[in-house]
Amino acid sequence: MSSTTLSADSSIATWLAHPVGGPILRDLLAQSGQSADALRPVSKLAIKRLIKLSKGAFTQELIDGLVARVEAGDVPASDGAPVEAVVDETPDAPAEREPWVERIDSGRFTGKTVIVTGAGSGIGRATASRIAREGGRVIAVDISQERLDDFVDEYPASDIVAVVANITDDEAIAQIVAAAGETIDGLANIAGIMDDMTPVGEISDAVWKRVFSINVDGTMKLMRAVIPAMLAQGGGSIVNTASEAALRGSAAGAAYTASKHAVVGLTKSGAFMYGPSGIRVNAVAPGPTITNIEATFASPLGAERVRVGMAVMPDAAESEALAASITFLLSDDGVNLNGAILPSDGGWSVA
Repeated sequence: MSSTTLSADSSIATWLAHPVGGPILRDLLAQSGQSADALRPVSKLAIKRLIKLSKGAFTQELIDGLVARVEAGDVPASDGAPVEAVVDETPDAPAEREPWVERIDSGRFTGKTVIVTGAGSGIGRATASRIAREGGRVIAVDISQERLDDFVDEYPASDIVAVVANITDDEAIAQIVAAAGETIDGLANIAGIMDDMTPVGEISDAVWKRVFSINVDGTMKLMRAVIPAMLAQGGGSIVNTASEAALRGSAAGAAYTASKHAVVGLTKSGAFMYGPSGIRVNAVAPGPTITNIEATFASPLGAERVRVGMAVMPDAAESEALAASITFLLSDDGVNLNGAILPSDGGWSVA
């Protein structure tokens, strides 16, 4: 093990593998009743990213304190007393791979108006942000006024129109289209919810209806609403958000899995029907992604079976990585893609 100096920019995996940082971080997790396994999905991220992702559990002061403890060699012993750190000076430890860095293609969306749902957080926000930074006019749609205000404030120089709307409501859909105006060049249907992992034999009508209302009805309503403008202008690009659950049966419960299969059906039908008119309809199928959508397990059977499928799940990707895939399909770079379901999943779909 190399005696690599740790900092807030070092990955969580590097921290856990370090002879000083590893014990310190594991001890901190143990104090809150958790193990290092809790950090596996985000192990490739810099540890400072936990400040935002942990929703207050990790603070800047806490991260600074961890770095200071490493510098002091303050390794916790089993009885809580510090012991001298043992550092392995092996010189041939494999180098850590550089993390992926978002690369902005300035001007890729210049002159284009794109509607993005779920724009207040997660994949939706990352997508809306990238389109705005690449010159596009963004109609940012979210159910939360607070999240939209925060997003708009982050990019004061960009052309962003915020619309607080429930995508299952017809009047709200009309407001979104009105905000976009006569020209709608793109639609990124990203807003969605997870189910509670229940199998079909246990699912409630309430969960089924809610998941389908947002994931399927909302997606369909916005597609239906933008098609007339795209037909009138001679083309456009729609990207729907499917999921690994649209490609397999082991990624979620019955409601979410069925809803994402339905999204694939909408995508393929739309691509076939409107392709000759210049409208491309594609979908991205995300794998594990760091978002604000949290999975819950209401069924012991569902939890047991889904966790079997997740055993081969790759590390979670950042929302910006999914935004890269979505904006590729939305933009003219995806010119020859229509009806494609793009697995953006780190290889989960081939496991």
